[in-house]
Order: sequence, then C-alpha cells, then structure tokens
Amino acid sequence: MTRTACVFTALLAVPVLGPAQTVGPRPHVVIRGIYGGVPQEILDSGRSLQEFGVNAVWLGSGSFTAERVALLRAQQVRVFAEFNTLHVAEYLKDHPDAAPVGADGRPSPPPDGWQGVCPTHESYRRSRMAAFKDLLERFEVDGVWLDYHHGHASWEQTAPNMPDTCFCDRCLRRFQDDSGVRLPDRPTAERAALLLSTHRQHWARWRMDVLTDWVREFRMILDATRPAALLGTFHNPWSDEDFGSARQEKLAIDLRAQAAFIDVFSPMPYHARFGHAGDPQWISRQVAWLGRYLGLTGAAGEQRRIWPIVQISDWGESVPLEQVEAVLDHGSLAPATGVLVFAWGGLRTHPEKVEAIGRTFRALRGPAAPSR
Repeated sequence: MTRTACVFTALLAVPVLGPAQTVGPRPHVVIRGIYGGVPQEILDSGRSLQEFGVNAVWLGSGSFTAERVALLRAQQVRVFAEFNTLHVAEYLKDHPDAAPVGADGRPSPPPDGWQGVCPTHESYRRSRMAAFKDLLERFEVDGVWLDYHHGHASWEQTAPNMPDTCFCDRCLRRFQDDSGVRLPDRPTAERAALLLSTHRQHWARWRMDVLTDWVREFRMILDATRPAALLGTFHNPWSDEDFGSARQEKLAIDLRAQAAFIDVFSPMPYHARFGHAGDPQWISRQVAWLGRYLGLTGAAGEQRRIWPIVQISDWGESVPLEQVEAVLDHGSLAPATGVLVFAWGGLRTHPEKVEAIGRTFRALRGPAAPSR
C-alpha cells in the first residue's frame, strides 16, 4: 500500500464529524452510486460500502475482472459497466478511413484532443457490438451504460468545441440513400455547405437517427444476452435551447428517440466543470428539464428512470468540501430516482469528501431503509 493510501485509510478509519445534515430520507432515491472504479480505499479502512450508503458502483468495461465483480457482490452492491461507443481512438491507427471528415473534406482534427470515430464505419460498429456482447456474456453485470455516444466533439467543458462532421463519402452516400435528398456531384466542401444550409434539418435528423440505431442494436444484443440487465446512457445535460440546439445538431443526440431503447438516462450536469461552480442548483434545473422533456416524474413504476452523475471530484474548477451535500441534494431531487458521484479516481486522495458523500448517502437512505 502506498503512503497516500495509508493516510487515506487512516483517515477513513475514524469517522469525521461534519456540518449538520440537512438532507433527509428520500425513499424515491433507490441508487446511490460511485463511478470510476472499486472504492478500495474504503474497504482497506475496514469499513464497508454499505456503511457509506453506497449501493452501486460503475466500472469501465475494460477494467472488469471476475475478482472485482466478486468483491463488489460481497459488498452487496449493484455492478454496472460504462461502455465506450464512439471514442475508441486507437481504432484509427489501423483504420484511418474511420476518422470523421470535416466540412472542408479533410479528416477533422480531434477537438481539444477528443478523437471521435465515424458512426457509419461498418467494421468499427461491428467491433463495438462484438465487445458489448462479450462484456455481457463474460460478466454478470446489472447493466451497461453507453458513454461517448455522440458526434466528434469536445463538449465536456465550459466552452464546447463542436466541429461539423462527418462528411466522408460513406456518410454522404448513406444520407442520400436514407433521406432521398440528392446532392450534386461536387467537391465535398460544396456538398457539406449545402447540408449545413439548404438541407440542414434533413442532415441533423439523419445524423441523430444513425446514433439512435446504434442504441437500438445495443438493446437487441442486451435483450438476447442478459435480458435482466439495464441499458443506460451517460449523456450531455443540455436542454434544446442550450448552445443553439447543439445537443441535437452538433452531438446528434435524440433523447426522445433513444428512450424507446434506454432504461436509465444519466445526464452529466458537472456544475463546476461547465461554468456553474457557485450554483449547484443548476444540477436540479437541468434534471428537472430532462424530466419534463421525457415525461418522467420519478414516480414509482415508471419504465424509464433518471439517475444523474454529479461532479464532486475536482476537474477543471474544484468542488469544495462544503458543497458536497448541496451537489448530492440537487442531484437526487425528483424526477431523479438515483444519483451517482463522479469520480472515484479524483476522490481517492480526498477522504474528507468521501466522508461527506457517506453522510449524505446515509441520510438519503434513511436509518430504516433496506439496501438495494
């Protein structure tokens, strides 16, 4: 064990007194989760995840092992996987034709280092579907959350960088076949200009339909392989009005269409990262908008659910200790029926924040509420 881990464990071994708790039991909140790895430091302290009110953990699909699943099952928590769909940048090393093409007809540089993949590349899609199926076959997961399922863009920051893509020959051919719109036999840049002006609505609709069809296929595989598991999605938290409908027109995310296949929507209202560091209430405003948009109230028995993932670790702007309860408070208000914390990797060296998460999770659970 490293010196840092020893210090973390020593601090966790003695419960830390915090400010008076204002959040009380919320029976509608059935999930209190940690994203980003096994909270090993908690276990090394001799305390259980149940003691911290944690009843669910999300791991990256590439980090799953039988031993980790068994460890988490022994802690009586649900185990969910995060699955990368359109951001496996390594694939481009051997398949450069899978790179998204910009409006100038050239491969689009990765915006701020974020490298996407063309969603109509047949071989890439088959490889992701095969990996998804393999994950479900090998591990007894309670669900899989799609991640990075959006167009080639770096949106997870205060000023998003969202180039227009993909105008490769394959996409242009499929767009014409699917939409019935005919483009002139002109250079790619001229065709792209038409798609971003005269045919903008058709183009945006087609791009969203392509990504929704991926979700349909993921659902089909899940139902055939592990039908009791949930299909979730980590997605952009903007409303239709934010950034000029960019969630739809730039990122190609149609939440209502995806709702035909998705069980749980997990918006990512990272308030500090996205320019709302002093306004945790922004979290509940965005979640409330999503509920209205999808027609969800958080009532028992709803087929679709909202479990936002909220920022408590520092990323860009820091999240102060005194804000932890407010963040979880606003993340767990209806229509949310679950809330999960981003991200364990950034919390490992902040035991005081982990203690604050535990206090709030226990308060949400209530003293007599059974663990789920």
